[in-house]
This record gives sequence, structure tokens and C-alpha cells, in this order.
Amino acid sequence: MRKKDKSFNKSFTLIELLVVIAIIGLLASIVLVALGSARGKARDVVRKSDLIQIQKALEMYQIDNDSYPSTGGSWWGVCTNGGSKDRNGANAYIPGITPTYFAELPVDPLDVRTGWSGYLYRSDGNNYKLLAHSIGPESFPSAGEPFYDPVRSTWAWMICSAEPACSSW
Repeated sequence: MRKKDKSFNKSFTLIELLVVIAIIGLLASIVLVALGSARGKARDVVRKSDLIQIQKALEMYQIDNDSYPSTGGSWWGVCTNGGSKDRNGANAYIPGITPTYFAELPVDPLDVRTGWSGYLYRSDGNNYKLLAHSIGPESFPSAGEPFYDPVRSTWAWMICSAEPACSSW
């Protein structure tokens, strides 16, 4: 009697290979979704850090000059990531803060180059409001949390000096 060739029985069938490939594809898509939310959280951490660093520079400017850098009070200095305002010099979106307090002002890490997306600054010299605006933040704080903007609760983060800037600008 002949013995069966066992090496032939140890191979995978086409269906088994397709099942394994499908499982690997499913796991890869789950990992990509998880990484996508991690990237958004990382950009939010950068935004918070940028806003805090700008706030510190504004406070140092105020100590040295007895006022905050003014935008005229009624208009916003807008940084649209390569858009309407410079990041340094006399025309920076925060006037007069570079190069003494910043070599170059930061831009939003999402790098949206249209509209009013990015960092915005407004000041009358006595008060200021700084925003990470519109297509920037990927999560938003609730009332009472840091960076909460009561005027733009679902499309901006804020740091401000005092009233009336905090609740009405």
C-alpha cells in the first residue's frame, strides 16, 4: 500500500489566503483611522502650544511697551498660512512683535491656505484676543475650559487679555 504525500496537504487553499488578506486589510484600515485621530490631536497640541507661546510674547511686549501690539481695535490681523499677512516684520499678523519677541510668527499646523483659517489677532492696545480659527482646531473646548471662545464656541479657540475682548470680540 502507498503512503499519502503529506507535503501536498500542508499548503493553503486560495480561500484561506483571501480570508487572511481580508483580515489584514481590515486591521490596516482600523489602524489608519486611529492614526488619523492621533494626527488631529497632535495638531491640536501644537495649536495650544503656539497660542501659549504667542500669549507669553504678548505679555512681554506689554511689559516693555505699556500696551499690546495694536491692530487698530476694529480689524483682525489674519495669518492664513501663506495668505494675507506676513509672519514677520512690520506687516506681520501681530504688528511689531517680530523680531524682538518672535523670529517668525507660527502658522496653524493644518496648513489651510484659504479664507480666515489660521491664527487671528485683534487688539486696541489695551486688550487683545488671539484665535486659532475656523478650519483649524479639530476639537473644541466646552464652556469654562481653557481656550473656550463664547463668541465662536464651535469654530475657534481663544486666548485673550481681559474684557471686553474675551466675551464680545
